[in-house]
Amino acid sequence: MHVLAAPDKFKGSMAALEVAERIAAGIEAETPQVPVMLAPVADGGDGTVDAALAAGFERVQVRAEGPTGEPVDTAFATREGVAVVEMADVSGLRRLPQGRLAALEASSYGTGEVMRAALEHRCHTIVLGIGGSASTDGGAGMVQALGGRLLDSAGDELPRGGGALARLARVDLTGLDPRLAKTRLIVASDVDNPLTGPQGAAAVYGPQKGASPEDVEFLDAALSRWASLVAASTRPGESAGEAVHELPGAGAAGGVGFAAVTVLGGELQPGIDLILDLLRFHEKLQGARLVITGEGSLDEQTLSGKAPVGVAKAAAAAAVPVVAVCGRSLLTADRLRGAGIQQAYALTDIEPDLQRCLTEAGPLLEQRARALARDWLLRPTGGERMISVPLFVNGGGMRGGEVHYSIEGLPFLGEARTAPRYRFFSIRDEFPGLWPVDEGGVSIPGELYDVPLDVIRDRFIPAEPPELELSVVELDDGSSALVVLVRANFYESGEGLKDISEYGGWRAYRASTSS
Repeated sequence: MHVLAAPDKFKGSMAALEVAERIAAGIEAETPQVPVMLAPVADGGDGTVDAALAAGFERVQVRAEGPTGEPVDTAFATREGVAVVEMADVSGLRRLPQGRLAALEASSYGTGEVMRAALEHRCHTIVLGIGGSASTDGGAGMVQALGGRLLDSAGDELPRGGGALARLARVDLTGLDPRLAKTRLIVASDVDNPLTGPQGAAAVYGPQKGASPEDVEFLDAALSRWASLVAASTRPGESAGEAVHELPGAGAAGGVGFAAVTVLGGELQPGIDLILDLLRFHEKLQGARLVITGEGSLDEQTLSGKAPVGVAKAAAAAAVPVVAVCGRSLLTADRLRGAGIQQAYALTDIEPDLQRCLTEAGPLLEQRARALARDWLLRPTGGERMISVPLFVNGGGMRGGEVHYSIEGLPFLGEARTAPRYRFFSIRDEFPGLWPVDEGGVSIPGELYDVPLDVIRDRFIPAEPPELELSVVELDDGSSALVVLVRANFYESGEGLKDISEYGGWRAYRASTSS
């Protein structure tokens, strides 16, 4: 069974692939017998193309306009007719010359150019990741690059940028690339902001792109004009209507979500879920004993659909436990567990200097990965101390049970059955218990987990009722596991005991009593 390293980037210090490689190096140093599969992820923003390349896509180089018109060398990823385009790598904040913000002038034109290159590559599907944009132009530049014309009152083409939309008089979409009609466009975004208004693209995201309060008001009005004229050009004779302005997700990436859906016929999908499907993440989960995800900062934003939570959700569906690595964690242990992350290993745990956490992130991360391996992966070999043991549960400790919390998130080894040497009892119809017999025994179904001894001591045993005690059970494959059996003195008293051996397990019995 392998470990799956599925982190997002550590923004400002390491790309997602390097994070995954550092995790693997730390684990190999501590537990070389454990194979590690690298599966770096992204949620539609920076690093989306790199994640696709790491998953086996091919790179196609493109030269396109940056957000303020300067040529930039970028790329899209492709496999089997699917193109992955990353807006951040061509029209993103990091592509601004010298980092100078340009709230009114920045454009999404280059993003449209990369999409056009994907069409020329004969891709039938374009997945567009739109996080990290520098523009607030409502996707107007993207539309221009794909053949649309934006004209002023004199019939002249408008210059790039959201500010220019204030002079927009007519939108002409007759020259839009006809290949778009035969191409599926999927937009990876977790933003549900409308295009305009107090929660719109300009008001919420404009300031981080350099917009002053006056610029925000100006851009919001310009985007309203753009939306109205787009509606008039796509549905002649119909009212522009509030629905166009309020479309959830229209405000993503400075309004690119609006143009992608309304003009190009695209569909919005949650970023991390889409990317995980694209990377065939669920296939990589098969046979995994542990998933390691993470990002630079685990905080409230993480809980709003960012990559680590998406990874944890997918892993939970496959009953694989998840831990995280990060530069820093601002979330409590309870908040992390609520998101499906059992434990976080932060660089700040061993290096309180944030600047060193940025400049020396790689070596520090390897140290945290080694600690993680000691906590989660060590197994008894030779004279080593036993860290974990198999535990068989057959009642409320199973998934969905009332005391499953005591082992939740620990490695699930699969469904299992006892050897046919036990009788199975209901105790006051509250919980079940096994009792070993020499004759007349049956095989009882349950679940098998790999549980550290200290968890058994500190969490599992305290959650069990006093009528049960820890023992060892024989499984049907001849192996052994820890289990809780009915205490001998309680069994001899017979109080509240009902033999339910023939029902086929605790859940089957409970179902029979509730029907």
